[in-house]
Amino acid sequence: MYEKKISENLDCGVNVANKIVGGKWRACIIDAISRGIRRPSGLQREIPEAPSRVIQMHLRELEALQVIRKEASGGFPLKAEYFLTSFGASVLPLIAVMDQWGNQHKEFVKEMAAAMMETSES
Repeated sequence: MYEKKISENLDCGVNVANKIVGGKWRACIIDAISRGIRRPSGLQREIPEAPSRVIQMHLRELEALQVIRKEASGGFPLKAEYFLTSFGASVLPLIAVMDQWGNQHKEFVKEMAAAMMETSES
């Protein structure tokens, strides 16, 4: 397993929050699970931009951090479903604020992204 050479500063609240919801798709995965999307295939349909390999990696990390729990049902093939833990549910207000902020500023950010693309192409 990869071991970081510089230790994490988990005395900083922003770093702690980033450990849980940081990463390109983690907040989206937590939000989708909270809305009842339980299976990896459902998460893939909900977040089609995210590669399935990345979704699987984030699911493993979120499970290790005890944000979600995995339940596997018997039979063949095995069916895995994911559920938020109470710790994971405590992150939902943070995600809601992120969503609200993003919706309020998305047009501005789209304009700035387009301007950046034009600048890099010239």
